[in-house]
Amino acid sequence: MNKPKLWTKDFIIVSSVNFLLTLVFYLLIVIIGVYAVDRFQATTSQAGLVTGIFIIGTLIGRLVIGSSIDKIGRKKTLFIGLILYVITTSMYFIQVDINFLLITRLLHGITLGVASTATGTIVAQIIPTTRKGEGIGYYSMSATLATAIGPFIGLLMSQHSSAEMIFILCLIFGIFSLATAFFLYVPKLEDMPIKEPVTKGIKLANFIEPKAIPIAFVTLVVAFGYSSVLSYINFYAIEIDQVSAASFFFLVYSIAVLFSRPFTGRLLDLKGANYVMYPAFILFAVGLFLLSIANNGLLLLLAGVLIGLGFGNMQSCTQAIAVKLTPAHRMGLATSTFFIFLDAGLGFGPYILGFIIPFMTYGKLYGILSVVILLSTALYFFLHGKKAKQHMVSE
Repeated sequence: MNKPKLWTKDFIIVSSVNFLLTLVFYLLIVIIGVYAVDRFQATTSQAGLVTGIFIIGTLIGRLVIGSSIDKIGRKKTLFIGLILYVITTSMYFIQVDINFLLITRLLHGITLGVASTATGTIVAQIIPTTRKGEGIGYYSMSATLATAIGPFIGLLMSQHSSAEMIFILCLIFGIFSLATAFFLYVPKLEDMPIKEPVTKGIKLANFIEPKAIPIAFVTLVVAFGYSSVLSYINFYAIEIDQVSAASFFFLVYSIAVLFSRPFTGRLLDLKGANYVMYPAFILFAVGLFLLSIANNGLLLLLAGVLIGLGFGNMQSCTQAIAVKLTPAHRMGLATSTFFIFLDAGLGFGPYILGFIIPFMTYGKLYGILSVVILLSTALYFFLHGKKAKQHMVSE
């Protein structure tokens, strides 16, 4: 029996748009803090806020558009998001002061939240039912690739070109994603075999899936730890004089994720989440510890590999757990809930950590966070780990 086709024109287009959107996000997140300090003499806390407020904007965008996307139309929502995304990207060229940069980052994040929610919803719609898990897995790999290429380009360009050139490249990526989306076909909801019931009124259950909250909270904690890497690795590299090696940090991070994820995915299905999550907590914690004592490029990159094996696989595993714990008709909300908590951890983390950094070195910060991640293993155990076996039996 022939499998329904997965790699259709529309699947490739949606994955490509998601890749470009995520690429710009990760490209900017590793350089924007240093840019704020250099251009506007921002404090460390302000630099953290400039970094994190984008993700807070993404969170707002997801919450606002999540319950309205089907009323507006999925493709129309994507176009609205992409057009506004291009407009807000162009705002980086208007260099007034730190407050205007914060507004730009917030609005840019909101547009990403709208556009990426649309791509995630559309891809789930166009993937054949019998290949849903496989298709979403491949789709998510577009974001994984972007986590490698984006920071690599950002850190490399920050050494050899101006911030304006980086903004121009981001604008080109945004325009290209908008142009690509014109060739996308999205079936109307009336054409779909199943139409989900909509709960009337303003209720928390319309925005959040309660069953996904425990594992999503674990995700928030580990994402808070990872936000320190995303936001401050460039500052830390300058502090320890390893800027050249740091430009390859996210490249080795993503190579570790790409090579390990097929194995950890099969392990998750065969043995259960605990077999992936507990080793991942340890690897993430060890990676942060190595980062804290890194005094050469090799140690810095080894930390990147371990953090990729740890956090990179925890991210995909917790998303799978969130989806598995919920009924099929609530799968979209479970995914949304997962990303809301992930975005909150990545978004608020840099701002909160920005208040702590003035009292210690970046190395000490990473050392403390390695202990926090190790202790959060207990949090996972109580919120999900001890129940994981019975979930496997019930599936």
